[in-house]
Amino acid sequence: MEYIILITGLALILMGLYGIMYIKNIFRIVIAFALFDTGINIVMVTIGYLRNGMAPILDKMPTEGTTPAIVDPVPQALVLTSIVIGLGVSALMLTYVLKLYEDKKSLDINSFKDLKW
Repeated sequence: MEYIILITGLALILMGLYGIMYIKNIFRIVIAFALFDTGINIVMVTIGYLRNGMAPILDKMPTEGTTPAIVDPVPQALVLTSIVIGLGVSALMLTYVLKLYEDKKSLDINSFKDLKW
């Protein structure tokens, strides 16, 4: 099961990279960034997963000689932080897309040559 989720995350990363590099519509590039971010989050959570592991909340101290398999909480915390940051970055990029469309009446990246050499 973990391999299916890992492959799904890697596929989302590859789709996002393809969209970032080859699509010329700015709105679709923002969506590709979101796909890429989601794929990275899925891969991070999958790597931190431990089959038959316990939640990192302990009611009592384990006895000597028995160490329970505890899932690492750090990747989960990093992914939660990444989700919040990704949401803010996506909102900012969509605001820029809206302002660019209002100015140029186009979302084609080739029509924006103001800052090119």
